[in-house]
Amino acid sequence: MIECPNIKKTVIRNHYDISTLFYRLMWGPHIHHGLWHANESPAVAQIQLTETLAKLASIQPESVLYDIGCGMGGSSIWLAQNLRCQVTGVTLSPVQRQWATTSAAIKRVQPRPKFRCEDAEAIQFPTGSADVVWSIECTEHLFDKPAFFAKAGSWLKPGGRFALCAWLAGEPPMSEEHANQAMKVCEGMFCPSLGSQSDYIRWFEQAGLKVTATGIWTDQVKQTWEICRKRVEKTGVRYLAKVLGKNHVLFLDHFDAILNAYNSGAMEYGYFVAEKPRS
Repeated sequence: MIECPNIKKTVIRNHYDISTLFYRLMWGPHIHHGLWHANESPAVAQIQLTETLAKLASIQPESVLYDIGCGMGGSSIWLAQNLRCQVTGVTLSPVQRQWATTSAAIKRVQPRPKFRCEDAEAIQFPTGSADVVWSIECTEHLFDKPAFFAKAGSWLKPGGRFALCAWLAGEPPMSEEHANQAMKVCEGMFCPSLGSQSDYIRWFEQAGLKVTATGIWTDQVKQTWEICRKRVEKTGVRYLAKVLGKNHVLFLDHFDAILNAYNSGAMEYGYFVAEKPRS
């Protein structure tokens, strides 16, 4: 696991409070990678990632689902609209919570997702209350990942599933060059640590969950950062970032860093589905 001890939770919250507009303008309502099969538009690719993970997790209609790290509510709204899931979304950012709540209201989503502004590492849900725990590109920002997995596992009903996508460190042993590339991404994207695919599998198993599906989508998602980099170059967003503060410039300047890490193997993009035993 790559660890970056200088990251602070207040910085992560501030980043998403201020950068939500950046994400919406540069990318769209889903604050996660797109998943490409061919030459789809970014908007279609973003939906394809959500849809593919939902299929891999065999999410059933009307499931009780907790979306941890819900961002602007893109996945929560899709899951409610298309599978009629009873969704509770969780975000650290009050700005994102308001954005998600307003988006669901404007779209008249039924059943209406609920959104809570809380720390994913501190939030409480009743034991055995969820059919699905869902998390896309959130666990990178968590400080005690094994503890979170243990808690999230307790929320699941027997037979419930945890569906997750995450930025991953490459598998060990890593060269010094690759470790430095991954560390640079952690610093620029405000990740206190990056686990490898094997780390995540171990955390699921330690939480009493059985991994039923896992894989690497790096080549199918990395176009996300190529598109974002071009959009930054074509717009004046960098000048706005300079006004808002150095951390936001740092974020924009690290688009190349994550592409380099993906291309070299210092980082990967992975998906996981894990199930809670019925017995």
